[in-house]
Amino acid sequence: MSADETDAGGELPPSLPDAAKEHAALAEEIRAHDRRYYQHDAPTVSDAEYDALRRRLNALEAAFPDLVTADSPSQTVGAAPSEAFAKVRHAVPMLSLGNAFAEAEVTEFLARVRRFLQMKPEDELRVTAEPKIDGLSASLRYEKGLFVRGATRGDGAVGEDVTQNLRTIDDVPERLTGGDVPEVLEVRGEVYMSHADFRALNERQVEAGKPVFANPRNAAAGSLRQLDPKVTAGRPIRFFAYAWGEASATPAETQSAMVGNLGRWGFAINPLMKVFDDAEGLLGHYRAIEAERAKLGYDIDGVVYKVDRLDLQRRLGFVSRTPRWAIAHKFPAEQATTVLEAIDIQVGRTGSLTPVAKLKPVTVGGVVVQNATLHNEDEIARKDVRVGDTVVVQRAGDVIPQIVRVVDPDRTGRGPAFEFPTVCPACGSH
Repeated sequence: MSADETDAGGELPPSLPDAAKEHAALAEEIRAHDRRYYQHDAPTVSDAEYDALRRRLNALEAAFPDLVTADSPSQTVGAAPSEAFAKVRHAVPMLSLGNAFAEAEVTEFLARVRRFLQMKPEDELRVTAEPKIDGLSASLRYEKGLFVRGATRGDGAVGEDVTQNLRTIDDVPERLTGGDVPEVLEVRGEVYMSHADFRALNERQVEAGKPVFANPRNAAAGSLRQLDPKVTAGRPIRFFAYAWGEASATPAETQSAMVGNLGRWGFAINPLMKVFDDAEGLLGHYRAIEAERAKLGYDIDGVVYKVDRLDLQRRLGFVSRTPRWAIAHKFPAEQATTVLEAIDIQVGRTGSLTPVAKLKPVTVGGVVVQNATLHNEDEIARKDVRVGDTVVVQRAGDVIPQIVRVVDPDRTGRGPAFEFPTVCPACGSH
């Protein structure tokens, strides 16, 4: 089923029986994708296709509320934990976030928060914005400052015990530092793998005659969920802390200050997290992160916004499986931002010359892309693509990746315009 066929804006079934039939098929398909993604670390569709399935399901449930049941994908998170691991019940559920795909949806999110809180137009509403890391969620439990247990998200209520594997990660401290560390603290964040470490791991896999990983997210998730911690110890995975679950105390009044505490207590936190008081600031930061995405060195798939004041978060609460006080603003489907490192000329069998963009490797639609077609000399001139530019790369299905546009064509210090060769690189003739 394609993204177009399952778009939320498509025509809805005329009756409840027809809607129920489509809803049941969608629910089963989503559950199957969840099992492949969360349990086997081997997704078979792109994020865009998966998001389209969920949007269609949500649209059906909005039109036919009787379809909403306790086991609907709209009411559940992740997938059941694997039987290969011991189970850990989360003291505070690990829920997921609602998604926004357009700037208007971000503006509506802020308006919705204000309406719920009955805020006046002049009342200040501060919101954090931070990169959405594309990895595997984990929860780390500390008692009296000592790391005692770690788990995956699982189905949100029960996760997999991966304590010994998490102990092998340099970013996971065994003991927290600071006089104000709570007696009990569950730190939550994302296990991920950097682009450089991912490439090095795949090179080692090839040398050992083992299968390579499709992308850094799969590599990180597969590495964390190894039955032998020694295997995990040999994998270069990392951890960003960005939230907390159960806590005997929260020595801060805001999300941003509490995350700052996590950094002070010994965790790696994302330096790109900032606080804004209007939609313009949030969206400007979103665009800035998107422009710098290729240079971060790790995969992100959007920006997360959270109401900063913790007392307002508590008042807002949750609806089904998502908090009212947070939302994920996803990047455009099947697109990514990277750096154009070189333009090579390939000579075809008939003597045709085809320019090929050599890219800093980036994950697009679940696949690592290093090359993209530039078609011909006119295409390069039309898009004004130059070596060193940050560019948006697009990939749809099995189509060859292509450069959509230059992110900042007006920046100073750009390289010279590309000069197409006047002689054949292969034989030297005109």
